[in-house]
Amino acid sequence: MLPEKNSLCFFFILLLASCTSTSIITLDKPLSDGHILLSARQKFALGFFSPTNSSRRYVGIWYNKVSVQTVIWVANRDSPITNASGVLSLHKSGNLVLVDSQKPDAVVWSTNISNLLESNYSAELLDSGNFVLREDNSNKGLLWQSSDFPTDALISNMKIGVDRRSGLNRFLTAWKSPDDPGSGSYTIMINANGSVPQLFLYRDWEPIWRGGPWNGYGWSGVPEMAVLGSSRFIFNVCYVDNPDEVYLVDYLRNTSVISRMIANETTGTLQRITWQEGDHKWLDFYSAPKDICDHYSHCGPYSVCNIYNVGEYECNCPPGFKPKAPRDWFLRDGSQGCVRIQKGQICGNGEGFVKLKRMKLPDTSKAIRDMNLGMKACAGLCLKNCSCMGYSAADVRDGGSKGCITWYSELVDLREFSSGGQDFYMRLDAAELAKYSKKSKRFPGFLKILFFVLLSAAILVLLGLAYWFKMKRTKAKARRKQEEGLFSSNSNNLRTSVNDSPNRDEVDNLGTSTGDVKFYSLTTIIAATENFSLAHKVGEGGFGSVYKGKLEDGQEIAVKRLSNTSGQGIEEFRNEVTLIARLQHRNLVRLYGYCIQKNEKMLVYEYLPNKGLDCFLFDKEKKCMLDWAKRFDITLGIARGMVYLHHDSRLRIIHRDLKASNVLLDAQMNPKISDFGMARIFGSDQNEEMTRRVVGTYGYMSPEYAMEGLFSIKSDVFSFGILLLEIIMGRKNSTYYAENSVNLIGHVWDLWGKSRALEIVDPSLGTSHEREHEIHRCIHIALLCVQESATARPSMSEVVFMLCNETSLPPPDQAAFILRTSDKGLANTSSSSVGANSVNDITITTVEGR
Repeated sequence: MLPEKNSLCFFFILLLASCTSTSIITLDKPLSDGHILLSARQKFALGFFSPTNSSRRYVGIWYNKVSVQTVIWVANRDSPITNASGVLSLHKSGNLVLVDSQKPDAVVWSTNISNLLESNYSAELLDSGNFVLREDNSNKGLLWQSSDFPTDALISNMKIGVDRRSGLNRFLTAWKSPDDPGSGSYTIMINANGSVPQLFLYRDWEPIWRGGPWNGYGWSGVPEMAVLGSSRFIFNVCYVDNPDEVYLVDYLRNTSVISRMIANETTGTLQRITWQEGDHKWLDFYSAPKDICDHYSHCGPYSVCNIYNVGEYECNCPPGFKPKAPRDWFLRDGSQGCVRIQKGQICGNGEGFVKLKRMKLPDTSKAIRDMNLGMKACAGLCLKNCSCMGYSAADVRDGGSKGCITWYSELVDLREFSSGGQDFYMRLDAAELAKYSKKSKRFPGFLKILFFVLLSAAILVLLGLAYWFKMKRTKAKARRKQEEGLFSSNSNNLRTSVNDSPNRDEVDNLGTSTGDVKFYSLTTIIAATENFSLAHKVGEGGFGSVYKGKLEDGQEIAVKRLSNTSGQGIEEFRNEVTLIARLQHRNLVRLYGYCIQKNEKMLVYEYLPNKGLDCFLFDKEKKCMLDWAKRFDITLGIARGMVYLHHDSRLRIIHRDLKASNVLLDAQMNPKISDFGMARIFGSDQNEEMTRRVVGTYGYMSPEYAMEGLFSIKSDVFSFGILLLEIIMGRKNSTYYAENSVNLIGHVWDLWGKSRALEIVDPSLGTSHEREHEIHRCIHIALLCVQESATARPSMSEVVFMLCNETSLPPPDQAAFILRTSDKGLANTSSSSVGANSVNDITITTVEGR
């Protein structure tokens, strides 16, 4: 509980006492009682304070621009100073220490970091509300930060969760009372024990509320989180669970809004509250537990709680179960829960599962999660294990196909929601399962009559369809003969159409036989995509549309259907087939085959469920799924794929259209470079080539290519540099950055010259000081890639080496960026050719480094 009734007088006096406030504590500049630190933009203040009706002094952080003093962090919460003689300073050992100047030898509080060497250290209060300790002029990252040791409040960009590598556990503990910030009875924590982490509210370390496991949209026990993506909500929640750490962090969509989550000792709840400046008070946005069914295990094991049972007891036994203590149940005491109705064996004797809808999943403390199993495989796994009590989807997105959870102990804390929640499958013996199925399949009398009427009509329709299919089969036989002839002729045409390629001998050796790529008939493609139905359409671009399909053998495919106006003719089509057919690399998309038939040109690829990198990187909701570690892995994967194209494949290939939408992501978010329609093959001794037909995408073209038609492997390096900056910024390169309309490169180059390059970092990455050096290094590498001089740019193999090794980097030379001088030309160009007139509408500008 926070002090929210301090007088404004006290607050302003405290501010006036700091006429010389800064944001930093150094070895020779301690912070004494009566002075404060202010963050750079004065969002937060740090100093000594006393709670309401108390003379005890504490060091804390509070909102500087909230008229009612609201403390979010306390250093010495359980060790107050009894007078105004406190001093917070940096010890020569590098630790922050709090002492009473009247008793300087007694340390009240310390950061207590061991094995620090004597050096220059400083502590700074950041605008995020985080108080950090670090070594000056060091790239080693933070030594300590207050956000790793929260008190009762979680604010924007602040993590709650467990670092599995170090054992650090970030959790919230309520104040004892509004007058005492000492550790109270209530704790909010992500319990990471076992296979499935879940959110808990404890009282004296006994669970009183459970948020449940994360289901892809939110906590299973908080169905309201499923709609957090709606623009009417003020924050965006991001959850991370990997071998290194598990944590929750939220980001405020509007930085002018002030909101926090707290553990409230007075109400015994978890609360999300928001500051209302006009009313000068904090308003409750969400709290839990909010009803009797929210209380942990209110109805006991195997029971389902539902507060919407009007006029009835909220506790219910699911199918196949009965109250364990009927007398207590009658007296509305369900604490002993339910027990199974023993009518038969529930293992190896025809048992199955009953689906309970709109459920909060049971306690997962003894459950097991497997992210590689779908729901069908999960049911089979559970049936094989006699101790398995039930199963459910681990992630409800995409129909629950991404993993499952199985339970192997008592099912505790189940509740049914009126909306939201998810399906839970509970194990039943064969007798109860048959009884339940029979009950659910009963029809009222009028439905039986309607059923027979509809059945009769359906039979008449089927007879008519049978005749139609018989006539159609006759025509299909003739069509298949034509297709066989087209297969042969199209394969030969495709083989001979490569004669004007710059490396004819090598391309001739590629061939288009079924040993390399397969010819698919139009009939096969139509069947796989259900006649190119909108339900199967997964993407669209200037080339045409992409459809998801499934072949007869169950193989999922992606079909790229070229439109007649796409600008990709037989030459680009030939390139994509002949090039990808022989390219084998984990970071390149795999081509299965092609189809040329009845004016249709189609390519058949492996299906990648996560679509393009742009779908995540430039989406306000999805980008939080790409933390910096994942973005760096994607960057490295793209770079390695380009090294293969430029150096390691037996063909030397220039992609010419590298961009975020042409990088696809597989189920594990591994990048795969796609779309080789604009690619060109180079000889091993060839450095560059000139073309009068400039193709590619505006914003990614190198200056020598856009202006002179010269392209080489360094043209791809330039495009990679643009893509790397987009990955760091989370924004498209076409975004408007300044009043003079400079694009992404000009914006970054200007900040680089002012030593403010880190200002471009995507805000959704949060405060990540541990990664600052790596991000800064990536910005440096990107600027080396977009230098005006092609010869000055590194090769892609050198880029991979720089990404993987802490070597010294040369300073970047002049960067070139494009200014649009008219609304025509390249402004609307995307993956298409650009004529000479369009090129005249571009200005290439160079900027001198500072």
